[in-house]
Order: sequence, then C-alpha cells, then structure tokens
Amino acid sequence: MKQTEAQTDRESLYLEVSSVNGAVSLPLHSSIVLFLLSYTECSSFHVFLVTDQADILPSLSGLVPGGLAVSEVRRDELPRLVKMCRLPAVLEPDVCFCRAGLAVVLRHIIQSACQLMPSRRDVASLLGFKNTCLKACAEVSQWTRLCELDIPSAVEEHLRNPEDQMRRLPAAILNLEKRLGEPVKVHNDDKIRRQKLQQQKKKKSDSQLEGPSTEREDRLNESRPGVELSAALAKLSALAVPSPATRESSDIRKVKSTELPELEHVFAEGLYFTLTDVVLLPCVHQYLISIQKHTPSTLSHLPLLLRWYQRVQELPSVLRAAKDCGMALFSPSSVDPCPPQPEAPRSSGAEQDGPKLKQEPFIGGPRPTLTKLQENGIDAVYTAHPCPSWTVDWESLPMAVNPTEGKMSDARAVRKQQQLNNLLAMVTDLAHPGNTVVDFCSGGGHVGIVLAYTLPKCQVILIENKEESLVRARDRSAQLGLTNIGFIQTNLDYFTGNFNIGVALHACGVATDMVLDRCLQARAGFVISPCCYGFIQNTLKFNFPKSTRFAETLSYKEHMILCRFADQTAVGLPLERRLIGKRCMGLVDLDRSWAAETHGYSARVMTMVPEGCSPKNNMLVGFPTT
Repeated sequence: MKQTEAQTDRESLYLEVSSVNGAVSLPLHSSIVLFLLSYTECSSFHVFLVTDQADILPSLSGLVPGGLAVSEVRRDELPRLVKMCRLPAVLEPDVCFCRAGLAVVLRHIIQSACQLMPSRRDVASLLGFKNTCLKACAEVSQWTRLCELDIPSAVEEHLRNPEDQMRRLPAAILNLEKRLGEPVKVHNDDKIRRQKLQQQKKKKSDSQLEGPSTEREDRLNESRPGVELSAALAKLSALAVPSPATRESSDIRKVKSTELPELEHVFAEGLYFTLTDVVLLPCVHQYLISIQKHTPSTLSHLPLLLRWYQRVQELPSVLRAAKDCGMALFSPSSVDPCPPQPEAPRSSGAEQDGPKLKQEPFIGGPRPTLTKLQENGIDAVYTAHPCPSWTVDWESLPMAVNPTEGKMSDARAVRKQQQLNNLLAMVTDLAHPGNTVVDFCSGGGHVGIVLAYTLPKCQVILIENKEESLVRARDRSAQLGLTNIGFIQTNLDYFTGNFNIGVALHACGVATDMVLDRCLQARAGFVISPCCYGFIQNTLKFNFPKSTRFAETLSYKEHMILCRFADQTAVGLPLERRLIGKRCMGLVDLDRSWAAETHGYSARVMTMVPEGCSPKNNMLVGFPTT
C-alpha cells in the first residue's frame, strides 16, 4: 500500500527499481534487501522505491513483503546524501547520516532487528563469528567482493542475455562452487571434528556388528543429521541452550589435530547460516530458474551449489521469507542425492585473467631499483611547502574540534594537530564558498570536523566504512551544532557523488589510490596523505606502476620493492634506513602524481611540517587544470 509520508521516527530505506521498455522489476540488490527484511521480520524502516515512473507499486505486487511501509520516490527528489551514493541506502531521520552499499545496509538491518528483538538468536547469528560477516570492504576481501558484487553482477548479466550466456558458466558461479568444496574452518572446530571422528567410528562399529544393511537402512542413515548439520541447526534455534559438555573417549582425545576429519559445508561460509546465505539465495535462485529452463544439463556441473540450494530450503524462516517476496523455491530436476564432482567447464579467458593478489616474497634491498630509476633520470622530487608556518589556533577552538578529545596521549595529540595543520592549509588554499569537501577514510572525524568548523560556507561530508568511528564523529559534530556536515558509512566504490575537494589523512595502501581515483572522476582537487605503502599491490581496479614513465622503467615486482621499503621510516630505525625509506615514499608518490597529470591535473608531492609530525609525512596535492 502506498504511503503518502514517511514516519519521522523511522529510518528511510531507498531501493532501486529497474525499468526496461516500461516494465518495472527489482534488481537483485533490492530483492536481497527485501528478503532480509522479511527474514528478520523487521518493520522499523520506511521503504522508498526509487523510480522515474509513477504508480509502480501495483506492478511489484507480491515481490514486496507485507507489513512494510512503502512509498515511491522520484530520483530527482532523493535527499542529497542519498543522491551521492549507489543504492541501496538508509538515511537516519535527521538526514545527515547515510549508510550505503549492500553489505553495509544489510548489516545495519540485522543490528536494528536485534535491538528491537533481542531474543531473536537466529537473527543475531547472521552476522557470524565476532559479527564480522561481510564486514570487510570488497576491495580488501575477495569473499565480500564475490558475494556483494561479482555474483549479483554475473547473474544479472546472465538474465539479460540468457541464451548468449549458456555456452559457459560465469566465473563467479564457478568460484562459489569451488568455495563450497573447500574444508571448513570454524571457531573451536577441533572439538567438532573430534565429535565427527567419534560419530564415524560408531557408525563403522555398528555396521560391523549388524552385518550388511538394507537399501532402506542406508537411506535412513544418510538422512540422520551429521555433526556439521547438528551444529548448524543448534545455532539457528532461537530457544537453543548450550548442550552439556561431554568428554570424548580417550582414543579420540589422543588423535592428533592433523589427523581429524575435515568439516564439510552446510551453508555458504561453513557450518552456520549467515548473512552470506541471505545474499546468495535470491541470486542463485534466479540463476537456477534460468538454467533449468534453458539448459538443465548444466546443473550437473554445480553439485555443491545445488546441495546448498536445497539445504537452505529446509529452514522454515527461509521458506516464509521466500514466499513473502514472491520467490517460488524449487528442487531442480537433475539433482543427484550424492552427485559426483565433475570437471567444471572453463570460463572465458577474460574472466580467468585478473591480478594476482598475493605478493611474492622479496629478496635483497632497494638499492638496485633506486639505481635503475636514477639511471633513467627518475628520482624523488619534493615541492617546497607553500605555507609552512600556517597553523590552526587550536586553543581558541571548542574541545569537540580538537583531536585531544580522542583517546590518545598528549604527545600524539600534538602530532595529530600538526598533521591537521598541513591538510587544512592546503584545503583552505583550494576551497571556495559553496564548495563540497569530502573527507575520505574519515575515521573519528579529526579532519572533517575541523574542516566543517573552520569552513562554515563549505559543505563537508565524512565517508568511512567503520560504523563505530563514524558514529563517534557524528556525536562530536552534534556537540558543536554543525549544520554543514554529513556522514556516509560506505565503501568507496559506493560513493558516486560530485564534490570539489577530496581529502584523506593516512589513507592505507591502495585506499590512497581509490581516493585519488574518485577525485579524478569528479574533477575535484585533492589533498591526500598516503600511508601503509607496504600494503600496495595490484587489485581489480589498479595496476602498479601507475604512470607511463615508471611502467616503462620498473616491473611490478621492482615497484613493490619501493613500496615495501617506503614503510621503513619509523623513528626508531637508523637514520640512513629512514632516509632510504623517505626516498622510496617520494618515488611511489611521484608515480601517483605523474599518473594524475595525464588526467589534466597539476600535482605536487610535499612533506608535512614539521617532518617529525608523522613517519608517513608525505602529501599529494593536486587540482584540475583542464
């Protein structure tokens, strides 16, 4: 039923609606969010379906769970922070705190449901061990990327051109099939593996005593839950209590851990039903429907995925949510109860190719690489600091602006003030009234809050993936009564808005390159202090070296040697070693600055003042010239 106004005490949840030739449908990301809302029975959000058409709700009847407050909203009517993000997104009632991106929004829904229904143990367990399920961003975690991005994208591509896609299985689907066949590692798995060994020995002993079994008895034995399934079902029970501790027999206790049987997958991440299964089910369901319709024989290549698909259907909450969302779960006709593992068809060459994320071990020092660069006329170049004496009058500012408010020592707080002096000087030089300044990887808001306070005519937006840090920043902002500040909890990939200046203090590893890339895309100026050079490596988006001149001189491995030794700048190291580290830092950032210049930018590499304010005291400063 269409609602005319959102309830002011509810968070607003914005979901994408697709339209092809006038026909409306829900993208997979939107279907996944609605499925989770139904599974958790969480009705604390007002759902807004984002569309360019009018009166779409009747067309989506049966796909949107009942009991939700649902409205339509045009794209040009979205709140400003939501407009700057890829959907799905959640906006708090005060409209200054937005959460965006599939994994971030799903985790927030679960946390909200747990606050409303603390007894729902099955809902809390969706976040996995130590509440880390899909917490790491997709650029860092290959598993998050597979579930959040690769599989939904592969399935939607398949659904757009099913007949063209039938000649091969998507690489993401093959990757998931492979993952489902890997041994399971869970907390305290030694105990569960010993229970499994004991069960196997008892089963073998019983069969020897009873003699040959009938076919019916074999089927009954196979249907009895194993150790893995028993552990999984106990975790899902909202009323379950820990079973009394039982001590294994002495012969089981004596078995070495390396000789214990491996645990098998019950659900996607291992034994337990988690948020990952919620994400995958709508995707796999749509994919299997298409395969069953066009080429059912292909299902024989996915025995583990089919077993998982059938297993999740054994959960009553899944069946209820699927029915609520119009998902008619089914049993594929070609499923074998114990299917053999065939050789999977090869994916296309483009899908097999990709950066190798593991770095090779390094041998030797940086001098051969430095010499090679020098012989080709390349060495670290530092531009003089344009305003070395510029400082914020920290004593005159409210305490909530000062980094001393954070949990840090006095000496570290002074160094943080010095770092902020440098970044604020550069941003102040670039900023104009009415500009939007984005503080990427903002953490607790040390940079963004002082920017918002000292540049009241600019709009400042803090972007951070860690919810706890961003909430602290919001609380500090509330103490100051700032009205020119906004907060977005998201991965950088989900931020798509326009802005004028991007700033980041100690963006770790390739996060610097991600921030730089967003600035280049937005044609925005940038003030970035890189960090953790040793974590730089080729990713799905970036290859190193980045600039043409460096790439013509150094191999990837040689560039990684520079990155590794660029981290050798700690105060406790010998002076000569620190100087080499500083030189390597300068070269890595010179490569970044030259790459930016090819996009029509003027870019400089500077050193913060005083140099002792941080072992990572480089700054990349640039602005578009064309």
